[in-house]
Amino acid sequence: MAVKKGRDVDAVANATLQAIVLADGSFDQHQNKKFAPITHETPKVLLPLVNVPVVEYTLSWLQSVGVTEVFVFCCDQVKDYLHMSDWLAEPNFKVSIIVSKNCVCVGDALRLMYERDVIHGDFILVNGDTVSNMMFDQAIVEHKERRRKYSKAVMTMVVKKSMPCQITKLSRFGNDEMIIAVDSDTKQLLSYEDTVEDLSVVSLDKAMVSDNRRAVSLYNDRQDCWIDICSPEVLSIFNENFDYQDMRNDFVKGLLFDDAQGFKIFTYDICSGYAARVDNIRSYDAISKDIIRKWTYPSVPDVLFENSETNLGRERMFRASEVVGQSQIGPLTVIGSGTIIGNKTTISKSVVGGGCTIGSNVTIDGCYIWNNVTIEDGCELKHAIVCDGVILKAGAVLEPGVVLSFKVVIGEKFVVPSYSKVSLLRQPIMQDSDDEELNYTDGSSGIAVNTPTADGANMGSLPEMDACATSEVGSNGVGFIWLPTEAEEWRYSVAPIPADKLVAIMLAADNDPELPTLDDNILPPFNDSDSEVADDDSDSEVADDDEIADFEKEVEATFLRAVEEDVEEGNVILEINSLRLAYNMTPLACAGALFYSLMTLAFDMEHNSTSELYKNVTSVMVKWHKLLRTYLKSTDEEIEIILKFEEICMDSVKEYTSLFTLILVFMYDNNIIQKEAVLMWESEKEKADESDRFFVKKAENFLRGLKEGSEE
Repeated sequence: MAVKKGRDVDAVANATLQAIVLADGSFDQHQNKKFAPITHETPKVLLPLVNVPVVEYTLSWLQSVGVTEVFVFCCDQVKDYLHMSDWLAEPNFKVSIIVSKNCVCVGDALRLMYERDVIHGDFILVNGDTVSNMMFDQAIVEHKERRRKYSKAVMTMVVKKSMPCQITKLSRFGNDEMIIAVDSDTKQLLSYEDTVEDLSVVSLDKAMVSDNRRAVSLYNDRQDCWIDICSPEVLSIFNENFDYQDMRNDFVKGLLFDDAQGFKIFTYDICSGYAARVDNIRSYDAISKDIIRKWTYPSVPDVLFENSETNLGRERMFRASEVVGQSQIGPLTVIGSGTIIGNKTTISKSVVGGGCTIGSNVTIDGCYIWNNVTIEDGCELKHAIVCDGVILKAGAVLEPGVVLSFKVVIGEKFVVPSYSKVSLLRQPIMQDSDDEELNYTDGSSGIAVNTPTADGANMGSLPEMDACATSEVGSNGVGFIWLPTEAEEWRYSVAPIPADKLVAIMLAADNDPELPTLDDNILPPFNDSDSEVADDDSDSEVADDDEIADFEKEVEATFLRAVEEDVEEGNVILEINSLRLAYNMTPLACAGALFYSLMTLAFDMEHNSTSELYKNVTSVMVKWHKLLRTYLKSTDEEIEIILKFEEICMDSVKEYTSLFTLILVFMYDNNIIQKEAVLMWESEKEKADESDRFFVKKAENFLRGLKEGSEE
């Protein structure tokens, strides 16, 4: 298929890099429902993510990777925001805003781009809710090389390894497990299934594997980043197929099943870098935590807030200098400027926006408090989202999973039940009607108009709400409690999945051989037979360095999340065992990964000296002693954590070097490691180079004492 106006392919390959950003919520009503009722009043791309509108992350990233021209498809409210921002004045980064009332889907937007004839070559297609720091250099090189080799190569789809939980089948971003088939040599996408009901059976086109020379790889551990490198032909294909509306369900799947035209889609697997979409509330929570941990660098608070007075402290705490009052600010917390916090208030693992007033004796844990929120004395909030302008009267309680939309008022001492959603708007009668979804918000202002009430009448304007709103959220409260729109709201919440839900899934899995059973995960994660398998030099696969690194990162994320959310130890074991099964890792890998996670946690805790760091280590070891011992079933695993400790001292946290012997002694005294493991570690180092014996020499007095004790 020719590009419009017959552009030369070489000219296309050398063109300036352009991008199309889809920032209009009407393009994906299903995504909007996941954030309801919030997105009935404000577009998702303008919601604050660690106190910065989501679309800012997308544009900042595109600018940083060399994109010079961006076309933003959006509604009037996003257009107004961009006009008030600095983006339209950025040098060498042209932002063009496109608002079209006639475009109601991605297909319409891309057909309009084709008609306007403004795309001059390969372009990046992303959503306005994308957070990433991946570099495009190699991906674009591979894309262009494929285009030269295959004339029908039209798109490269970016994917990233992300193991779904073997219990819930959800990724940490709240996405359902998907399966893709890829040509092992060329990386051509052969099948894409994101709604697989029975993962034990996967159907493949016979023609896909008919070529004996083709090796096909099946993946269920890949995350679709929704970042596409497209050739101009993509616009032409949409223009010629008016029934194509969605990028994945219509375009990708349509091309995969269309043998006549022979278009090819390829994949690019991110080996390093970060990429994810804020496409549901659980991903909002996960990405927020990743930003605070600096996994998304340079999209992190102390860089994004470089023009503010936000200061970075220990334990990943970002606090604006305007914050006053005696209070306890815990780890992984961001406090916006102009926020006032009362006495004896505790805030941990939370993001608080600007201009908030928080009273005394308030407890906030794992929450997202947006701007200009008032929380009176004695309130308790746990794992909740609180939007702009909300007022919580004294003693109000938000149970886990609650979402309070804009300007809601919760009455004094009122308890909002778990997973409730409260809005000034009445819940629509027909949730599944896309047409009705589009009538909630006036895109030019973001203020709800002509909102349907439960009896079919219209509210007219928000101040005229009737008295039934008050009765739903306590005395002097204002707001309507929405009924659940998902059968399992707990799956897509900022709250950790309840233990009883995990157990119920495991019990249901007893008759499903594809899922790990309850006994598999509650019993110790391995036994003697595992060690025999690990020592066998047969044809069993050995994990490569990248797989081990991915596994260690997943274990670290799982453990840190467990710490932040006070997850019970048994459930942590469930998740780590699931990761071990999914990655096919040995007991040694589990022990090393968990030990690294504990040491990382200790270092991230506040300390101003090596003695305070040592106290952090001992407190962490004492608290999580039982969990660590679960994965130390033999001397080999104990030796592994000593070797891992050496690696940490040399490569990642050099501050531990001076404490090596003290911590080694502590682990021995507290039965984390045994005498045999320590002496075997020394023995393995006897013939090593001098540099490899550095830590053995540091611990020589301790080792001498162990030997003398053995002789006695």
